Amino acid sequence: MSEAYRAQRAPQRESRWIRGLGMHLTRWAGSGARTVLMLHGWLDCGESFQCVVDELPGEFTVVAPDWRGFGRSEWPQAGYWFADYLADLDALLDLVSPTEPVAIVGHSMGGHIASLYAGLRPRRVRSVVNIEGFGVAQTDPGQAPERLRTWLEQVKRPSAPREYPSFEQFAHAIRRRHPRIGAARAAFAARLWGSADPSGRVRQSSDPRHRRVNPVLYRQQETEACWRLIEAPALLLLGAESPHGRDGEDRAGAFQACVPHASRVSIASAGHMLHLEQPAAVARALAAFLAAH
Repeated sequence: MSEAYRAQRAPQRESRWIRGLGMHLTRWAGSGARTVLMLHGWLDCGESFQCVVDELPGEFTVVAPDWRGFGRSEWPQAGYWFADYLADLDALLDLVSPTEPVAIVGHSMGGHIASLYAGLRPRRVRSVVNIEGFGVAQTDPGQAPERLRTWLEQVKRPSAPREYPSFEQFAHAIRRRHPRIGAARAAFAARLWGSADPSGRVRQSSDPRHRRVNPVLYRQQETEACWRLIEAPALLLLGAESPHGRDGEDRAGAFQACVPHASRVSIASAGHMLHLEQPAAVARALAAFLAAH
């Protein structure tokens, strides 16, 4: 197996009780007073921002939670509802920065949550960076019956995690899906996203129930209503070779239409997983933005 990426800034790991669940936090202590919250995407975890943190100026203290049901955080018995992520973030900020607004950086699902929250709680957010996080494709009310029938069938069946013969095979799977992630960073991600049983087989650590269809249809108009309330300085970070293509470009355009003061940076030779594909370029863009705001 390829040697995994080695962290330059030592992470500190802790668990906090957030809204009835144990939430895992990764913290990288900085020399200054600024705190930056980094929010991971679907099936990811907070510690995968390590490669970006290593490239950031050491003055920033970075805190990255594992969302409920991801990474090392606990799994709720009742399943998952998107609004819970917003409530978890709200409660987390009460612990991390109860009096001062913070900079929030979010990737994919985390970027969507960060942007919604910046509109809902503008006084809590000093600045917001959205890395390829614009929600999902618009739905039509006519999809509801089939979506709900599918969900009803899925909740009757146990959900099994994806398994791989080894961490090496898991890393290969990561690179097949995201070929721009180098071998060392893929090996690093495999150790974060999976856990081995005594036989050496590796299971993905995230709750497999995340793969169920969402019975609640996505409504873009509601998202845009929240975006329009964003007051904080905002930055869009996009992969120049994002697999979302025209649909992603349309949703990025919708974000900029709702948040006209947002700036935009495209990262060359990057797809969707910018923080693992081009961490140095992402860190440069973040450092310039955070220094200005």
